[in-house]
Amino acid sequence: MNGGSGRDEVESEHDHGEGAEHDHTQAQPPGATSRESIDGTTYRTSVPAMDCASCASKVERSVRSLSGVEAVDPRPATGTLVVGYDPDATTAGAIRTQVETAGYDVADTETETLSVPSMDCSSCAGTVESALGRIEGVLDYDARPASGRVVVTYDPGRATRGDVVAGVENAGYEVVEGEAERASVWRSRRAVKTGVGALLLLAGIVVEYLGVPNPTLTAVLGRTITLDWALYVFAAAVAGQAILRNGWYSAKARSLDIDFLMSAGVLGAVAVDLPFEAATLAVLFSVSELLEQYSMDRARTSMSELMDLSPDTATVTRDGEEETVAVEDVAIGDRVVVRPGERIPVDGTVVEGTSAVDESPITGESVPIDATEGDEVYAGSIVEEGYLEVEATAPAGESTLAKVIDLVEDAERDKSDRERFIDRFADYYTPVVVGLAVVTAAGPPLFGAPLETWFTRGLTLLVVACPCAFVISTPVSVVSGITSAARNGVLIKGGDRLEAMGDVDAIALDKTGTITTGDLGVTDVVALNGATEDEVLRCAASLERRSEHPIATAVCEYADERGVTERDVENFESITGEGVRADLDGITHYAGKPALFEDLGFDLEHAHVETDGGLAVGADIEPAACDHGTYLDLVNDVVPRLQSEGKTAILVGTEDELEGVVAVADTVRPEAERSIARLRDRGIDRIVMLTGDNERTARAIAAQVGIDEVRADLLPEEKVEAVREMVDASAANDDARLPWNRTAGGVAMVGDGVNDAPALAAATVGVAMGAAGTDTAIETADVALMADDLTRLPYLVALSRRANRVIETNVWSSLGVKAVLAAGAPFGLVSVVHAVVIGDMGMSLAVTGNAMRLANVRPDDEA
Repeated sequence: MNGGSGRDEVESEHDHGEGAEHDHTQAQPPGATSRESIDGTTYRTSVPAMDCASCASKVERSVRSLSGVEAVDPRPATGTLVVGYDPDATTAGAIRTQVETAGYDVADTETETLSVPSMDCSSCAGTVESALGRIEGVLDYDARPASGRVVVTYDPGRATRGDVVAGVENAGYEVVEGEAERASVWRSRRAVKTGVGALLLLAGIVVEYLGVPNPTLTAVLGRTITLDWALYVFAAAVAGQAILRNGWYSAKARSLDIDFLMSAGVLGAVAVDLPFEAATLAVLFSVSELLEQYSMDRARTSMSELMDLSPDTATVTRDGEEETVAVEDVAIGDRVVVRPGERIPVDGTVVEGTSAVDESPITGESVPIDATEGDEVYAGSIVEEGYLEVEATAPAGESTLAKVIDLVEDAERDKSDRERFIDRFADYYTPVVVGLAVVTAAGPPLFGAPLETWFTRGLTLLVVACPCAFVISTPVSVVSGITSAARNGVLIKGGDRLEAMGDVDAIALDKTGTITTGDLGVTDVVALNGATEDEVLRCAASLERRSEHPIATAVCEYADERGVTERDVENFESITGEGVRADLDGITHYAGKPALFEDLGFDLEHAHVETDGGLAVGADIEPAACDHGTYLDLVNDVVPRLQSEGKTAILVGTEDELEGVVAVADTVRPEAERSIARLRDRGIDRIVMLTGDNERTARAIAAQVGIDEVRADLLPEEKVEAVREMVDASAANDDARLPWNRTAGGVAMVGDGVNDAPALAAATVGVAMGAAGTDTAIETADVALMADDLTRLPYLVALSRRANRVIETNVWSSLGVKAVLAAGAPFGLVSVVHAVVIGDMGMSLAVTGNAMRLANVRPDDEA
């Protein structure tokens, strides 16, 4: 249950206004109402001077004048403004400007993340959110029971961190500072009280049913108090202390949650003289809560294991002396000493030593790498042998591992379609069943039916009304799946991405750096029109030296290896999708695709060559004789032959004369063919290669790895269009129309996360290859494969699909059990014991245990 928070799931947009919290969720204090439904991106901020209806109207009019604004909700009582807008039409910064144009300052905000380990179910989260919603100055809140954290954004001018902490604690939940280790559930005070209550309940049963003397103790208000009655009441009082306390907080927060319902049930049973039912409910529900807490702690353990990967201290050398410091005190540029068996504490570059380094905690790659001087290493990696000195390149809080941990923790924030469906369902389910419970308990006795019988049945329905098991079924599965993936080198940015990846039915793959290694090398140099091979290389390398394209890098490296010197370069220009142009020693030269030289008017069918035919490293190129010596047919012979071998041909020349051809080739990843086959085994029938390379080269590479659909010669914008076409085709072919997932199907785009960013954004799920240490890839992709290992892609599909199956199993089994119990309770076929043990305790344990099975999906299965 939401506890009245009124939160909607929204998609964030990256252009923030200063001081505004701009998140995937919006939170609304209880009782606050929006004038309109806010379905787009939400901008939420504090406007302290907006303190009356007139002020609110002025701000609203100003903001509404902005194109793209869909909904405006000014709240003068709290000085808060919530705006829904279309991110394609406007930005948060523009909205902030409109507020200031109306004469009102936008306050800066602060965000705190609080650890609340005892908040371990959706009911607890609703109570906490309701309490936070009543604190003046609190702008946004997001309670995450699966990780036991609350993220709160507030206006520091009207609230403090202490106010926020007090609000959470006043709701009955302790805020733990730092990452203090939580004591065992079974040694807690609640566990002790529950045990005492269980013993008292057992003693009452023995007295009542086994012939043990049951003396009358006293009489109160005309009621004879017997020993068994007293034992039952004491059992309910001892075991139910936490229930009644939490129920009181829920009542204050006006939250119709499980604690409130159980408190009403216990007190009601005692009031109508059903002490056995009251004691049974208190004891069994307390046991259920303890078991749920225990299972949730187990689910959180997988997340805490990520945090344990980074050491707390580091050994640094300062002024020639070694000293041990807290890892937070390591500054950029510090030399960190790491000995065999130790974990590297920060990201850095090796400046001394050589060692095998196990990077599996970051990349998931099980084979250690050989790290030597100049190599980059990551925090959390293990030095297996040898001695390393590492120069820190980032503080501990900004290491690759820290980013992974932060993103995994935040992944709970982004709810999937299934989670949103369940939340909406719970909003209706609980009030309906509670109403049915009241009618069952009070209706028949009005017509002379036995009060005790029907009250017990109503009490059973009251227990059934709690939706905890199926509400928690999805988030606990999401957390389990995402943390399992992170430990295996796959970073999934949220539950919505996990779900979407499990639904994709088509995958688009970039060629260079994804299907191939991206390590290009020169294979052929053909000199034309009297030039020598070295002259061709000298010209090509001079032109390509200022380009960042991988082909340019390969040409320059090859020229360096041959000792070829450069020429003076001026007026360099990159010709998008075709090549480069520059003045070499005052003469304009070009290097690029054959189409570039065709546009310049060259006859590529009759290019004259040097007498020796040029250097042919990888192909046997034989010139033909003509009246002017020898020639090559570049269009119909040389270039197609090179392309058929998976090579890319680069022509070099001036505006008047061709000087030569340079061919480069990429290496296909050894695991690519196997990974493509595994994707098809997983049901991905449509796999498409998208590349800016030429058609022949692309098809040669595709044939090697088993891809039969190729889109080549694509400019960046054409890649985006190709992905959008695939997404439209996937939607058109989709037959899945489940209530929670109206957009099943979709397309995953796999690329390098930087050059392919527009195409990644256009896909249903964007997957970045080799993201370890690459901030842009980690931050922009929906999923990041931390290592350059394509086998992680079929693993990702397998994990996501199993996660979706686990979630569906959890949801439907929870709903099914609740439906059976709710149907049987009014007819006396289901008791309070059944409702608690099966419907609450049993199903909560079952869905959590089922979710934990996701840890068993491993990349080794795809190897």
